Amino acid sequence: MEFKNARIVKKANVYFDGKVTSRTIYTESGERKTLGIMLPGDYEFGTGAEELMEILGGEMDVCLPGETTFKTYREGDSFIVPANSKFKLILKTVADYCCSYKE
Repeated sequence: MEFKNARIVKKANVYFDGKVTSRTIYTESGERKTLGIMLPGDYEFGTGAEELMEILGGEMDVCLPGETTFKTYREGDSFIVPANSKFKLILKTVADYCCSYKE
């Protein structure tokens, strides 16, 4: 997949001491997305907008809001995180991802 005629924000989004990084892009239609890499570790993220997270490479164990167990998502899988919530991730390997925001 590629994004044609996208606007890219040069400054990186850096979290957890550099273990999670992403770049923000805006599609031709104005949709906001981030493309990033996560290194192995345990993370908790908060959301403002609803997010569709697509796993482009690697895998991650995810505990979504309202859940008590983790589910493994691998390359080609995706999941939705509700707006204004928190979710947890455990990564044992490097993962490549794309987030699309519903704003």
